[in-house]
Amino acid sequence: MDALLLEWADGAPRLWTSDAMKRQGLVTTVSSPVGTAGVVGWIGSAQDRSAGAHRLLDAFGSRKAVPPLPVGDYAAVLVCRDRILLLRDEQARIPLFFRVSGGLVNAVSTSARSLGNANELDPRYFCRYLTGNVAQPHTDLTPFTGVHRVLGGEAVELSLTGQLRGRTPRRARPTTDAPASTADGPCLDEAAQDLRLALEHAVGRRMGTTTACHVSGGTDSTGVALLAAHLLAAGCGGPGGLVLLAARFSHGELVAEQPYLGLALEEIRRHTPAARPVIVDVDDVADFDDFRYYAGDTDEPHAHAFRAPFWSRLHGAAAKLGCDTLLTGCGADPVADANLFHLHRLARMGRLRQMTRQARAWAEGSERGLRDVVHTYVVQPTLPLTTERIAALSRGGTVLGGLGCFARPRWLRRGFARAHGFREARIAESRFMYGRRPEQSLYDAANYVAAPDPLSWHRAGQDGFFLSHPFLDPEVVATMSRLPAAVTFRPGRPKAVLREALANLLPAPIRGRVVKVPFDDLYARGLRRHSDELIALCRSARHPLITEMFDVETLCRAVREAQLGVGDAYSWDRMNSSLALVAWLERLSAGS
Repeated sequence: MDALLLEWADGAPRLWTSDAMKRQGLVTTVSSPVGTAGVVGWIGSAQDRSAGAHRLLDAFGSRKAVPPLPVGDYAAVLVCRDRILLLRDEQARIPLFFRVSGGLVNAVSTSARSLGNANELDPRYFCRYLTGNVAQPHTDLTPFTGVHRVLGGEAVELSLTGQLRGRTPRRARPTTDAPASTADGPCLDEAAQDLRLALEHAVGRRMGTTTACHVSGGTDSTGVALLAAHLLAAGCGGPGGLVLLAARFSHGELVAEQPYLGLALEEIRRHTPAARPVIVDVDDVADFDDFRYYAGDTDEPHAHAFRAPFWSRLHGAAAKLGCDTLLTGCGADPVADANLFHLHRLARMGRLRQMTRQARAWAEGSERGLRDVVHTYVVQPTLPLTTERIAALSRGGTVLGGLGCFARPRWLRRGFARAHGFREARIAESRFMYGRRPEQSLYDAANYVAAPDPLSWHRAGQDGFFLSHPFLDPEVVATMSRLPAAVTFRPGRPKAVLREALANLLPAPIRGRVVKVPFDDLYARGLRRHSDELIALCRSARHPLITEMFDVETLCRAVREAQLGVGDAYSWDRMNSSLALVAWLERLSAGS
């Protein structure tokens, strides 16, 4: 989607922004004596986008050095008197790309497809994409040769003629080795107060004129909606009020969530009686509905395209009410829960007895085996590729058996993988996911695992809003990452600090629940309904790269196995991303 485009005419840069998205408030253009800025999204506060754009232009336009990037959900192009800057916020929800030709940048856009050539694809990108469902948004590669991604938190500097001067990466968060006891750190009450304040700031920054909130009845989404209602009651929200967006299921496993949803809506409206519940019937929706359209129409292949029908139904309802921002609870699981990679840190320090004691306590509290906990949080981060290889050998016999995050799926041809760097890609991805300090890398990976929403970006023009995720706000992440393990590590009580932070807001049944019904039923129903269509899609594919890259019959076997319940979430993610790639290439081929 082209929300913003920078090109050169007669050697001078020309900045274009979408008039329709400017009218919706999704794009802001400001000028001052130092230059012009085009900002997609918001900076500082979603309610005052023009002021945020001016502050960004003033901060970056008159300095040679690059100051720290402000908080927000944005991609920005600044055309200053002596340089051009391309910027993205740390959360990287809004894309930005630039095309290099003849040693110069000759175009910048929010759409990689508009910059690329469908006949000049980069196979290295597809190897990186196929290593897992987070490899796509945090790497420089794009599907198109010569088109590069501005990374999250990065500042790219160009000369006025398009010469690339430098790329300043996101500043790494300070590494913290939190103490194992609370003697030198906060207690649970103090930690909860800090998290509550950070969350209130994060929600307040994201509230627009009319704010919608996902509400599912879980701790995370209900907590965000209650904070928004609390702020609105205090006069901190927009005049358009609050919309509570929820899905209604009348059969299947997800029916069990409906009583919690009712409690959540009742409590939110107690704080803000004017809040408007919008309950959307989704019984007729299943994963993989209209898969060719949803997977093929995006700017890049998207591993979570199978879930798009469900979210599109909900977001369409919010769009009809004129919402200009939509808040979710995404990110709470990895960010607001105890960071169990703390066990890896104890093992590195040689404190094996303490590590074993804490792992045993967590295993008992979460009804998991001690071996499983140690394998997941100590062994696998140390030797991720080796443990996956052993798992694949021990669970052989099926296409999906033992397939984890990084191993080559059996349908990816060995020759293609070897020729285009799949081995290097999976090493790079494993290092990103775990790093030398997995307890720190968790937060970087969480940003891309928790909220993959290129489809919501693709729909932004018709919906009139961007999704925003308060739990992934840099202030919230920093607050949780500096807490000692003794505060967050409460076996049997997940997200202990969050529950304490929202104790006076959450209804008791929601605050006390530790298990939420997953969307497995929606996925299984979709596979039962659409497996034949998915197999037909693979077998009828005509793009030459598909048969060069995939053993199509093996991929079809994987679809059948998933339909029968073989495999796990990791292997299904690998299959889903491959199917999305097939649909995307077919749509690209048809368009060209």
